[in-house]
Amino acid sequence: MKLSAIASALHARLENSASDIEITGLNGIEEAGPGELTFVSNPKYAQAARSTKASALIVAEDFPAVATATLRVKDPYLSFAQALELFHPAQSYAAGVHPTAVVDSSARIGKGAHIGPYVVIGEDVEIGANAVLLAHVVIYRGAKVGDNFFAHAHAVVRENCRLGSNVLLQNGVVIGGDGFGFAKTAAGQWHKIPQPAPVVIGDDVEIQANSCIDRASVGETRIGRGVKVDNLVQVGHGTHVGEDSLLCAQVGLAGSTVIGNRVILTGQVGVVGHCTVGHNAIVTPQTGVAADIAPGALVSGSPAVDHRTWLKYSAILPRLPEIVRSVRANKSKK
Repeated sequence: MKLSAIASALHARLENSASDIEITGLNGIEEAGPGELTFVSNPKYAQAARSTKASALIVAEDFPAVATATLRVKDPYLSFAQALELFHPAQSYAAGVHPTAVVDSSARIGKGAHIGPYVVIGEDVEIGANAVLLAHVVIYRGAKVGDNFFAHAHAVVRENCRLGSNVLLQNGVVIGGDGFGFAKTAAGQWHKIPQPAPVVIGDDVEIQANSCIDRASVGETRIGRGVKVDNLVQVGHGTHVGEDSLLCAQVGLAGSTVIGNRVILTGQVGVVGHCTVGHNAIVTPQTGVAADIAPGALVSGSPAVDHRTWLKYSAILPRLPEIVRSVRANKSKK
């Protein structure tokens, strides 16, 4: 693809291109070679940009000038993602129903659907236009799904759950599995609490491999518009996740948690049930949230505290044995 065509597609300003370079692919700043396009999103990589062997760079509008052919944009990271889409367009799937699929006669499926091998679609299911359901996907009865639904192999949507448009489920996702609810009997045994309430997922949500969004006993489990959920995430029953939030790998949300809009929960964060994490908060890796988090906060540690306070804890921790010895020595002198 010609560099000028890429510049046009990205609405980028092209500099230092004496000829219309042919770009064959994209790569990282250190790995890229002749014919490849790369990007720099942080000024501290200016030296790497000067020494790269790439034929062209995507950089910010205020990035220092370099000799290499340059595409200047507002957001290099986003533009690099868009450039990748030019070279790796989404795979298309022909409309039709595979002969091994089982589709109940009461199901209503929109135009252009691709129903793959061994897919099972239950009673009274509604699915919008242009759906792609790959092998072994199962949609339980009463589920309702919007347009442009894409479900990779072995994804499951349980009974009566409601999904918006442009929802993407990666392999092994379970939407609407039973919430973990049990009441102890007088004999000390666990009595299962029914979990009939559905999961409701907004538009433009992606849920990645082997993540589970549990249904509730009462109310609803809700995932807001634009939420992105990483692999191996557990969302407990009755939890509400606000719009455009990120739940990174191995996050665990206990029941009735409330996550605000644009929250980022990084890897292995755990949130105790009935806690609220305010809008725009960021929770760093392996943090344990046991109380409400204020909007806009940056927290770390277990239990979670202000990130700056946690940095002080971390600096002191290696010195604890020395501090303890000093305190004991001072006590013995008294």
